[in-house]
This record gives sequence, C-alpha cells and structure tokens, in this order.
Amino acid sequence: MLIVVLGLLLKIAMTATIVVAASVVVERSGPFVGSLIAALPTAGGAAMIILAIEHTPGFIAQSAVGSVVSNAVCAIFALSYAALAQRRSLPVSLGGAFLVWFFCAALTRLVDWSATSAVLLNVAVFPLAILAGRGFRADGAAKRVKFTGADLAWRAGVVTLCVIVVTGVSAAIGSFASGLFAFFPVALGSYFVILHPRIGGPATASVAAHVQAPLIGLGLSLLAVHLLAQPVGVWWSYAIGLSIGIGWNALLWTLRNWRQRA
Repeated sequence: MLIVVLGLLLKIAMTATIVVAASVVVERSGPFVGSLIAALPTAGGAAMIILAIEHTPGFIAQSAVGSVVSNAVCAIFALSYAALAQRRSLPVSLGGAFLVWFFCAALTRLVDWSATSAVLLNVAVFPLAILAGRGFRADGAAKRVKFTGADLAWRAGVVTLCVIVVTGVSAAIGSFASGLFAFFPVALGSYFVILHPRIGGPATASVAAHVQAPLIGLGLSLLAVHLLAQPVGVWWSYAIGLSIGIGWNALLWTLRNWRQRA
C-alpha cells in the first residue's frame, strides 16, 4: 500500500512540476515561443517517464507508435480549435475540437499501426494542417499573458489527473492505447482555456495554428524513442528524443528571427 501511495505522489509531483515550469516559460516568452513550448512533451513527457518506470523497453517502444499517431491527431485537434475559435465561444471551440480528437482517435483503432504507417500518417496530415492553418496565423498573437497562481494550480491538477489515469490503466489498455492517450491534448487545451478569454478567440487560434510546425519535431522525438528504446535503453532514447524536439524548435525560432530581419 505504501508503494502505491508513494508512486501516486511521485506522479503528482512530477507532472505538476513539468506543467508549472512550462507555464512559467510561456508567460515570460509570449505566444509564439508559447506555441513552441506547447508542442514539447509536458503532460505526454510526464506520462512517458512514469510508463518507463512501470513497463519494459519493449512496451515503451510500442507505445511510442501510438504517440506518433496521437501527434497527428493533435494537429487536427489544434486546427479544429483554430477554425472554431474565429467566431465561437471557448466552450464551443474547445468542446468541438475535443470531439474531433476523440472521433479521430476512435478511427485510429481500426488500423493495425506500425512505425512506418504512423510516420506516413504524419507526413499526410501535417502539410495539409499547416496549409489549412495559414489563414489563422496572425501577428495579433504577440501579446503576452500572465498566468495567475490559480491558473497554474488548476492546469497542473487537470493534467496530473489525466496522466494518473493513463498510466494507471496502461497495463489494461495495452501499449498502443497508452501511447495514444499519453498525448491526449489536455495540456494544450488548458493553454487555450487560459488564453481565449484574455486575448480572444482569433488571437488564441493563431497560437493553435502556429503549433502545427513545432508538433513535427515532437513526432520526430517520438519516432526516436520507438527506434532507440530497446537498442540503447529507454532513458537514453528519451534524452535523444527530447534533444531532437528542442533542436527542431530552436531551428523554427531561428528561421522566424531570420525572416523578420530580412
């Protein structure tokens, strides 16, 4: 019983720390960098760390396939929110986007996914999502937003609950579903909850549209975890995957600054 309680406390502390740290960085950096941060594995990363403690490298490698699939579904989620937020309220925009996520996630269960097919899904989805989101990306998203203590508390709580549920049922639902739901966009959705009432739907939609390109880096990170978890070990695969994601976002940030100076 003590081990179970300590494990639960570890999940709560780990997830809340990651989410709060990411939120503080977003607050101080503004929405463009916020979109880069939003694409990093905050909730998903916490879930993956806990899954690595509880499962074998083989389980982690296979769950990463589900996460790569989930990454493409998250791109559709963000695009759906961006489209709805142009004219709709926060509940309608976010609720509609979550319905789209669940619908797409249900469709993915009809396919027996491999790493190759998961990558091909991302290759098909992201160019279309980036092109479709072009009209939603605007300079109006440059306004910074200050997170309150209450924002951080409920955001950390919601994300932590999601991580606890996914990791708690991982043995029952299997590796693919664990990876799929580990990247359920609860952290991204909570970010929209904070921004939408403060800077408006269209400006928040700009953040959602910007997040498409950074999510490509997340997909590459997850692919690295799948390929390396067994050959080099789970923790090294996580370190390499995170480095790939950060490097991709740094490249996007550099290119954006270069275009602004040109």
